[in-house]
Amino acid sequence: MMIVGLQGSPRRKGNTQYLLSAILRAAEERGASVQSVEVAALNLLPCRGCGFCEKKGRCVIDDDDMVKVIYPLLRQADVVVAATPIYFYNAPAQLKALIDRSQALWSRKYKLGLTDPKRGTRKGFLLAVGATKGKNLFEGMELTAKYFFDAVGATYAGSLTYRKIEQIGDMEAYPLLDEDVKQAIETLAGPFEKRPRIVFACRENACRSQMAAAYAGILGGERLTVFSAGSEPAEAVNPLMLEVMQEAGIDLMYSKPRSLNEVLAQSKPDWIITMGCGEQCPFIPGVKRQDWDLPDPAGKSIEFMRSLRDEIKQRIEKLLTEIP
Repeated sequence: MMIVGLQGSPRRKGNTQYLLSAILRAAEERGASVQSVEVAALNLLPCRGCGFCEKKGRCVIDDDDMVKVIYPLLRQADVVVAATPIYFYNAPAQLKALIDRSQALWSRKYKLGLTDPKRGTRKGFLLAVGATKGKNLFEGMELTAKYFFDAVGATYAGSLTYRKIEQIGDMEAYPLLDEDVKQAIETLAGPFEKRPRIVFACRENACRSQMAAAYAGILGGERLTVFSAGSEPAEAVNPLMLEVMQEAGIDLMYSKPRSLNEVLAQSKPDWIITMGCGEQCPFIPGVKRQDWDLPDPAGKSIEFMRSLRDEIKQRIEKLLTEIP
């Protein structure tokens, strides 16, 4: 399980960061892979409101950290945690800019009709702290968070919100924090821990294993926790693979190749399905293994890629009948 934490406060080492760190630390102790992002430290431009993404499915701003860092992380994440202080009943400008730029993902989902493979299983969770004790303090942020999570393909799984948190150290001194964090992590991590874990592996993680993981995520839904990886990961995925998967209504635009060693280090899988890395995949006792021996699509035509896509889908459908 991969948890991405968005630290939305422009103040470092404050209450927001302390709260997010407590959540991520508890998740790591449960075996999750975590990544915290300091939003205020990013090169992140605000939305221009130009409508380009609604026509093209991508942001017209293509060279800042939203494209280089955030979109790929949001696609990789199984859980997205947005952590923020309350500024005028909403998020600070830096985090709000990130939220606004998620319109590009909203457009791919609602304008282009594409399905993100983790859309059915990804969770979103809000952490928020505010200095006052007003009854309506978090209403604006909670509504924003719900729409943000929907845009990035995550189901809203709840929140932890705290009033009268202003001075540095207030969150650390909160008496019920440990219990709150424990319950939140059970909500977020518990369902993932009960599912069989499957790693689809090929040499570059640029095509075959990406398609297999996408179909397993969509067709398997909440039955499985799915990863893809490569023994020698490429710099980028195969563009023809993106094209034929989009033809099938599946959105892999922001997918990035990952190292097999990195994925296996996170947690022990129940299954490894190889597609060409052969003996380069390590033997792990107790792990079920299949080798589909699919042909390498590098340099092949788009017709070949379509045929490979359809064969992989059929193999996934068969695999799902073999997994309890």
